[in-house]
Amino acid sequence: MSALARELGLVIVAPVFERRAAGVYHNTALVIDADGRLLGQYRKMHIPHDPGFYEKYYFTPGDGGFPCFDTAAGRIGVAICWDQWFPEAARLLALGGAELVLYPTAIGWSESDDEEERATQRESWVAVQRGHAISNGVFVAAVNRTGREGALDFFGSSFVFDPRGRLLGQSPVDAEDLLVVDCDFAEIETTRREWPLLRDRRIDAYGDLTRRYRS
Repeated sequence: MSALARELGLVIVAPVFERRAAGVYHNTALVIDADGRLLGQYRKMHIPHDPGFYEKYYFTPGDGGFPCFDTAAGRIGVAICWDQWFPEAARLLALGGAELVLYPTAIGWSESDDEEERATQRESWVAVQRGHAISNGVFVAAVNRTGREGALDFFGSSFVFDPRGRLLGQSPVDAEDLLVVDCDFAEIETTRREWPLLRDRRIDAYGDLTRRYRS
């Protein structure tokens, strides 16, 4: 992947199954700059355990927090699949200076889901990522698998939102696709001046966020 990045002059985010030690495995994304240098890795922090996604049997939660990477394409924050449902993860990446938050993803429907349930799941997934873009004033890209494996139909639909929540491009549900979208990072400054959400955070009042549940 490093040779490919160098050959094509592309920044590549490559998800891998990382064997850190005997019996210690991570769902990891490597970040490779356009000159082929390995800038580092992100280890998935939130590990799901629900029907069709029994990842707690295999993966150890990441212990490196939510790093950002300065690349030839800008400052990128990476999180993986289940991570993308957690607003705290997106916020920490934005606070780390990410201009683009990228989510490599493998999410799909069970064969038992009817059409209404399928539409609800997909629309909820898109809505949450759009919210991350708006509430943090960043570009958000989710890259989802398509096709079928076992009882799961992965629903593709890879997309990019700008900091105002505008959809810049989206791939189909049922076919592989190459999606190319221009992201003008100057829009982040403009958007955050008009919608200063990070400025107006009440960080003095959020201590309870570190608790499991507030009763």
